[in-house]
Amino acid sequence: MTYREATGWLFAQRRQGARGTGRVRTLLERLGHPEEGFAAVHVLGTNGKGSVVAYLEAAFRAAGLPYGAYTSPHLLDFRERIRTHQGLIPEEEVVRFVAWAQGQSWPEPPGFFDLATALAFGHFRERGVALAAVEAGVGGEKDATNILPRVALTVLTHVGEDHLEALGGSLEGVAWEKAGAFRPGVPVVTGAEGVGLRVARQVAAARGCPLHVLDPEAPLFALPVAPALKGAFQEPNARLAAAALRLLGFPEEAIARGLREARHPGRLERFLIEGVEVYLDGAHNPPAAQALAREFPAYHLVFGAFPRKDVRGVLAHLLPKAKSVRYTRAGEGAMGEELGEPFLEAPLEALQHALEAARADGLPVLATGSLYLVGALRERLLRNLPAEEP
Repeated sequence: MTYREATGWLFAQRRQGARGTGRVRTLLERLGHPEEGFAAVHVLGTNGKGSVVAYLEAAFRAAGLPYGAYTSPHLLDFRERIRTHQGLIPEEEVVRFVAWAQGQSWPEPPGFFDLATALAFGHFRERGVALAAVEAGVGGEKDATNILPRVALTVLTHVGEDHLEALGGSLEGVAWEKAGAFRPGVPVVTGAEGVGLRVARQVAAARGCPLHVLDPEAPLFALPVAPALKGAFQEPNARLAAAALRLLGFPEEAIARGLREARHPGRLERFLIEGVEVYLDGAHNPPAAQALAREFPAYHLVFGAFPRKDVRGVLAHLLPKAKSVRYTRAGEGAMGEELGEPFLEAPLEALQHALEAARADGLPVLATGSLYLVGALRERLLRNLPAEEP
C-alpha cells in the first residue's frame, strides 16, 4: 500500500452513528491505550484553536520539551495534522496504521477523525511525547479528542455560531457542547464573551475548574514580545497561549520565543506576486470573516466555500470591502455556481483573474472562505513562487 492509497482510504471513512467518543475509545483500547502516555492541553473554540496550538507548539519547542501537536484540517499533506519534536509523522507510519485498521473488525466503524485521532495518539507514544497540544475537531464534549485522560489545562478560545447543525442549533447549544469538555478541577483559560462566557462560568463552577478569563491588563495574559502571527484578531490567541503556558509553569523566555517564532500557514499569509500582495486566510464562519475584513480597507476577493457553512453570513462581512469578487470551487463537494457570478471553476484561474484586476489599481487580493481553497492555492504558489515575508 502506498501513502497516497492509505490517505485516500482514511479520507473515505465516514462516521456511522451519533457523535461521541465510543468509536475512538475502541480504537485506543486495541492500540493499548497510547493516550495514557502523555499529558495534554486541550484547545477548544469556534475560531483561533489552530493559532493557539501554534504558539504552544513553538513554546514547547523552545523549552526543549518532547512535545506533540494535533490539529485540523491540513493544507497540503495529511501529515501536517500530526507533529512532534521530531517533525511530521512519517508516511510509513500512516501506511502501517491504515493496514492495521483495515484488518480489524469494528462493532461500529470509525470515521476519519476517529482514525486520525487514534493515529496521532499512537504516534505520540512512539515518539515519547511528554506534553501535547490537541485541537478539538468539532465541539468538545462529544469530540473524539475528549477521550484524553490526562488534560493538564483547557483553552476555550471563543464561542461563535459554527457547526450549528451538529452542536445544538444555537449559540448557547454550541457553548454547552464546548464547555462540556471541561475536566473536573482542571484550569480553564478562555476568551469567550457573552453567552459563551456565561455557560463557561456555569460549567467551570459546577466542575471545580479554576477559570481565567482573558484580561489584557492582567499579568497572566501579558505579551512579553509582539506575536509572530499577523492580524489584530491574533492578539487574543497569543494572550490565551501565554496565559496557558504560565499556568503550566513555563519560563518567560520560552513563552517569549513561542510567541515570536510561531508559524501558522494559511492564516493571513502573505505572498507577493509580480508586485501584487496576495493574502490567503481560511476564514469560514461569520466571526472569522468579520475579523479578517477589518484588516483591509479594500481588496479583490476570491471566494470558495462548502454548503454546510453559513456562506451568506460570511459574505455579509466580506463583500462590503470587495472591489471585485470571483467565486470558485474550494474543493471536492464544495459549492459551485450557486455561490454567484462570476464563477470560475478552478481556484488558480480565479486567482489569476483577480491578479489582473489588482495590477490595475494596486489593491491586494484576498482568497478566503475555506482552508481547502487556501490549501489548493498555497500549493500552487509555493510550487511556482516563494512566499515573501512582510
